[in-house]
Amino acid sequence: MKIAVVGATGMVGTVMLKVLEERNLPITELIPVASERSAGKKLSYKGKEYTIVTLADAVNLKPDVALFSAGGDTSLEWAPKFAEVGTTVIDNSSAWRMDPTKKLVVPEINGDVLTADDKIIANPNCSTIQLVMALAPLHSKYTMKRVVISTYQSVSGTGVKAVQQLDNEEAGVDGEMAYPHKIGRNALPHCDIFLDNGYTKEEMKLVKEPKKILRDDSFSVTATAVRIPTAGGHSEAVNVQFENDFDLAEVRSILSETPGVIVEDDLANNVYPMPINAHNKDEVFVGRIRRDESQENTLNLWIVADNLRKGAATNTVQIAEYLIANSLV
Repeated sequence: MKIAVVGATGMVGTVMLKVLEERNLPITELIPVASERSAGKKLSYKGKEYTIVTLADAVNLKPDVALFSAGGDTSLEWAPKFAEVGTTVIDNSSAWRMDPTKKLVVPEINGDVLTADDKIIANPNCSTIQLVMALAPLHSKYTMKRVVISTYQSVSGTGVKAVQQLDNEEAGVDGEMAYPHKIGRNALPHCDIFLDNGYTKEEMKLVKEPKKILRDDSFSVTATAVRIPTAGGHSEAVNVQFENDFDLAEVRSILSETPGVIVEDDLANNVYPMPINAHNKDEVFVGRIRRDESQENTLNLWIVADNLRKGAATNTVQIAEYLIANSLV
């Protein structure tokens, strides 16, 4: 099993390599891929040194699977070239997510849509993944009507430049700005670019992607995405109205029994999900589970996950695991 990691030196690519080290994929050959300026450099994986190669070189090596985290433009140009030589591409950018010919996958929820013919598979947006992990089992039981989401997203979701901006601000150093304003001691209601409808691209991902993953467009979604000065982990305040009423004890039970979800909801002991505790973990944490007393059949949830792991690298690797386990590559 030859696996290429495209964008191996980037923020998500580095975490992908870490996740691959931790999990038991039957890798016989690792192919780290990065830009021309990184080609020829070395990186370490499981105690062994590997030479970074270019995209063109990697295509010629015909890997079985290529895990992409190198940006949308790179994915649009190169994913088809890998697919043409028989490689299955799992792409972490937004390039293919809403393409009707491509699958958008969270393995625990809709891995069953995958076939051996799927040569370009999209990994959802980080905020979408943690959202649907919590909502999918509840939707199955109670049927969602409307979802209102407010996110509190780490600067790591923007990338290295944004993390450096926060570090510089905390150190009192003038440096390159990833955002149009300071992020330290601040909150920016500005994740990704603004669109003509007044929403950001990030907010519209949260509107559209859950419907594709759940294979259901009968519910409505609205979102506000906010960037906050945390170094890692995204948080979401979610208000969801159902067609059918629910019992809070049953909601907690359903979530507790959902693979990949951990309920942290002990208010007497100040236990609730926080990004600092989700760091370097693959699970999605849910707490502050309570009834919305202003509207019938409506639930409030607080959902937290490590955006670089389950929100990106881990979910990508899990798709590869699903493909391998089901002999689809």
